[in-house]
Order: sequence, then structure tokens, then C-alpha cells
Amino acid sequence: MPTLFAAELHIRNRRVLAGLAHLQPGSSATIRPNDLADLRAELSSVGAKLRSLPPGQSLDADEQREVSEYHRHLQCLRQLLPYIHQRLLTEKARLEGARSRVAATAAWADISRRTL
Repeated sequence: MPTLFAAELHIRNRRVLAGLAHLQPGSSATIRPNDLADLRAELSSVGAKLRSLPPGQSLDADEQREVSEYHRHLQCLRQLLPYIHQRLLTEKARLEGARSRVAATAAWADISRRTL
């Protein structure tokens, strides 16, 4: 039976995996600020748990497997960061274009209203 520590790591690893799946190339979902914040919170929580372990404490097989999975998730995130950065820059450019169109439309409406 897994320890409480292994069970908690397993739950958090599942949440991290779900967050990473949302950020993968090919995902058409828009990256929302809370997506990155939630992922960061999960990673930080696991990191804090691991740092709280006494030095030299041995882990059982379940705990070691979950820690290894956490490390795999970190490596996956590391590889995804350039892609995520590019997606965010693309979204920023799209939003700036939309803002510019709204401002131009508002200016046009203002001028049209004055001429009538």
C-alpha cells in the first residue's frame, strides 16, 4: 500500500500531467493565465514537499517512482517552455491587433457621429 506521501505525489503528478497536456504543441486551447499559475502552484507544492524531506531519507519504491515522474514532468516542461513562450507572444500580437482595430473603429465612430 502506498504511503501518504506517495499518494499525495501521485495526485499532484496527475494534475501536473493534465496541465502539461493542455500546453502541448497541437493543443488548440488558448493558454489562460490561471493555467500557468495552477501548473506553477502544483510544481512548487511538490518541490516544497521534496525539499522538506530529511537529508538522507530513503524513499520506498512507490515514492521513488512518483519522484521520478515529477522529474520527467519537469524535463517535459523545460522542453515546452520555448513553445509556450512563442504561443504567448503570438496571442499577445493577436490581442494588440484586436485592440488596434477596436481603437480605429471607435475613432471612426466618433468622427462619423461628429459629421452627422
